[in-house]
Amino acid sequence: MTTIRTRTLLFAALAAASVSAAACQEEKAPLAPAATELKAPAAKAPAAATFAIDRAGSKVELMMEAPQEKIRGRIEGAAEGTLQVDPADITRTTGLITIDLSPLELFQTGVGDDGKPGQEKKSDLQNEHARTWLEISKDTPADVREKNTRAQFAIKSISTSGEKDLSKLSGAERSVTVTASGDLLLHQRQAPKTVELVATFTYEGDRPTRVAVKTAKPFAVGLAEHDVRPREAFGKLAQKTLEVLSPKVAKEAMVSLEFTATPVKNDAAAPASTAAPAP
Repeated sequence: MTTIRTRTLLFAALAAASVSAAACQEEKAPLAPAATELKAPAAKAPAAATFAIDRAGSKVELMMEAPQEKIRGRIEGAAEGTLQVDPADITRTTGLITIDLSPLELFQTGVGDDGKPGQEKKSDLQNEHARTWLEISKDTPADVREKNTRAQFAIKSISTSGEKDLSKLSGAERSVTVTASGDLLLHQRQAPKTVELVATFTYEGDRPTRVAVKTAKPFAVGLAEHDVRPREAFGKLAQKTLEVLSPKVAKEAMVSLEFTATPVKNDAAAPASTAAPAP
């Protein structure tokens, strides 16, 4: 009888250890490579026009849906950067988008036992926790906080199944759906990212005078990949991991982006048809 009990306890301990190990393995997802800043990719067309992003009108939204709680986030008026656009071939577009995470606001919606969502509300404590996880809270050293408040997306290549030459489209507004591939920098971790975008160019005559860009659908950003984890304070991980909190906190955020950009003064006078062919 003693031997049977001993074996039973041993098997139970091994089973518990296996579950714990599996949770740890899932929690310790491979981290993306470390980086502090992304550089703007070089223009692919010598005569590409430079479009500057209008920071004030930019908007970023994120959604994290977990079984017990839905978290919605927003960052308004915080995106800046430039796009190098060749209207004769939009697949030669490159760019760098930088987003200041400081204005981040989170709103939560609890899900009842009946599976129905309750009323959305803003929790100051939850917003403080988010800043601690991102290491942009007040107790974070200034030099670290400055780096962590900067999220970036470097557009290295563009592809489309539609028309590449905007001059072959007609009307004052010309829309194209493209797939932008490049690198995403978040929390000083750099990972490859592909984003589907809709770009609508406003034309006056033969010149594009504005472009409105928005995500065609949200793209996923993994928290663990960018080392965004539960923290009690700067440099101190919380006992509850992402795995433990998964019923209330999703492991990834679905992100949407929207902004407008206009040609910088030196490029505004260049006709769209003068773009030189890529070497």
